[in-house]
Amino acid sequence: MLELRPNCECCDKDLPPEAPDALICTFECTFCADCAQNVFGGVCPNCGGNFAPRPIRPAAKLAKYPASTRRVLKAEGCGPRKAA
Repeated sequence: MLELRPNCECCDKDLPPEAPDALICTFECTFCADCAQNVFGGVCPNCGGNFAPRPIRPAAKLAKYPASTRRVLKAEGCGPRKAA
């Protein structure tokens, strides 16, 4: 089950479960569309994978399977991905 993290790991923008601009990678790294595209160029800075829209969990299922409240932020700050 997806964790549905509550924020962008880069800019800390709130991303509630119904946020249409929440993007994730295959490791559930979560970023807003603006940071994913304009800061990272569509490549996850944590794993090197691509981003996809985060699915929206139906409201009826949120009661039984709530979104995460654990906020994750990049420890080294938010900046462009460094070349490998």
